[in-house]
Amino acid sequence: MNIGVFGAGYVGLVQAAVLANVGHNVLCIENDATKRAMLERGEVPIFEPGLTGMVQSNMQEGRLRFSGSLEDAIQHARVQFIAVGTPSDAEGHADLSQVFEVARGIANLSGSDQVVINKSTVPVGTADELQALMDRLLAERGRSELRVDVVSNPEFLKQGAAVSDCQRPDRIIIGSSEPASIELLQEIYNPFNRNREKIMVMDRRSAELTKYAANCFLATKISFMNEMAGLSELFGADIEAVRRGIGADPRIGYDFIYPGCGYGGACFPKDVSALKASARQAGHEPAILQAVATVNDRQKRKVGESIHQHYGEDLRGRVIALWGLAFKANTGDMREAPSRTLLEQLWRAGARVRAYDPEAMLECRRLYGERSDLELVDSKEAALEGADALAIMTDWQSFKAPDFDLIRNSLKDALIFDGRNLYEPRAVQRYGLRYHSIGRLPA
Repeated sequence: MNIGVFGAGYVGLVQAAVLANVGHNVLCIENDATKRAMLERGEVPIFEPGLTGMVQSNMQEGRLRFSGSLEDAIQHARVQFIAVGTPSDAEGHADLSQVFEVARGIANLSGSDQVVINKSTVPVGTADELQALMDRLLAERGRSELRVDVVSNPEFLKQGAAVSDCQRPDRIIIGSSEPASIELLQEIYNPFNRNREKIMVMDRRSAELTKYAANCFLATKISFMNEMAGLSELFGADIEAVRRGIGADPRIGYDFIYPGCGYGGACFPKDVSALKASARQAGHEPAILQAVATVNDRQKRKVGESIHQHYGEDLRGRVIALWGLAFKANTGDMREAPSRTLLEQLWRAGARVRAYDPEAMLECRRLYGERSDLELVDSKEAALEGADALAIMTDWQSFKAPDFDLIRNSLKDALIFDGRNLYEPRAVQRYGLRYHSIGRLPA
């Protein structure tokens, strides 16, 4: 099937590559000329395991192409995926300008029926608004006989595992009441729905709310555990023991109950903020969502506050080694990353930072430029050289079994501030290191 995909970000590029990989002919539209030029050379501008090889192989076999022209997509296909960004505005609402721009273009240029599949994360009711807009524009063109049907088809991808999530989805939600569109989506997704029935059909508004509810619930689990970690420190309990104790209950489970330095990334902060804003716009105060965001904002400051408690407020002359810049492992994304909160805390207090991350170094340099108080080094061991203490902010696999003797001998103060609870306190302290973690009992 010929398919158009608008947007070559995390969602659009992964979706385009995976659809091409099962045999669909996909044209991906990207307005950013620099990014598009990279893609046309087979260079993938984001780090996502497995994505580069899939893009390159499907380009070589002719099933995946890139363009900057909306007209090309209209000529190529009668099925268009919208997968453009919906960043938060100043009030926390989702900025839908790119979504509506694509919809206007499709309605203004189409010469045949189109099915428009929205994968961008949007407030409840957006698909209905898109449908009304496109119907109106077609009528203004005198082409009311054309049928453009909008389907809500939210994505549930995890950064760092987006390709595998797209190839083996837990569920495929189709928000539509049009039998022909539902049948079309079932045909598109048939290669991913063979081992069991994953497709769930519902109305468009329920599909849109399902996306927000999923991300906000996961964010709630994280903030809840961080709240419990704070109580563990207050009451003299060990959050790791608590985590194991509650995770054994199958109604709770072990996923997303790891305490740490807070969530970040492109999804959870934005989606919690957008659903809060939508609720308030409708006259409802979202108390739980507000608490989730409040706890997370506090948790992002936790490691920096621990450093201040040890050294005092004035950190001039101190050098902190930082392991981890990305908001999570297996990505180079620093959007809303807890590391950014820590960096800015340390700089305000006068400290210098020697930082290492396996994938986010270029992004860090893009965000902060050249600074005298930031040195980006090429290994986790190099970050330790000349540092007073080590802070850990991302749970990369390569950080989980370090050379503790080397850490102790390299650091002036033999001190670790662990924002991801990667180590057992007793094991660390046997190497002569002092260890500050989140909600753990000291050895």
